[in-house]
Amino acid sequence: MDFLNNIRATSSSSTHQWKYDVFLSFRGEDTHEGFTRHLYKALDDKGIDTFIGDKLSRGEEISEELIQAMKNSSILVIAFSENYAESIWCLDELAEIIECTKKDKEVKIRLVSYNVDPSEIRNQKGNFGIALANHEKKFKNNKDKV
Repeated sequence: MDFLNNIRATSSSSTHQWKYDVFLSFRGEDTHEGFTRHLYKALDDKGIDTFIGDKLSRGEEISEELIQAMKNSSILVIAFSENYAESIWCLDELAEIIECTKKDKEVKIRLVSYNVDPSEIRNQKGNFGIALANHEKKFKNNKDKV
């Protein structure tokens, strides 16, 4: 079964009533105009209701609107890209996604790697590992953030 059919099957099998089938987490600078836009269109073409936060204003903290969209989505898709880990926003979003799955066992996560080897993410190597190490240094006095 391909990725889109897997998404459709997973979102429709839930007993929960969701506002969105899918929530997309991505690094806009890396993927927004290419990969993410195409993925969003492909999901939409299949009738999969997808939240994409590209119209939300960015601030220091991720917005309550974004958190609510995550909590009200059946599937949380994380599009990891080469520079995903450089973004504090993306990492905060990732932390919220993990919290959502802890609180609601029906929520599913799907990972997509775009222009980054999955082993770099898994093993925190390459640019991904460097970015995480830099954040750890930056926030060394804020263990909750790390």
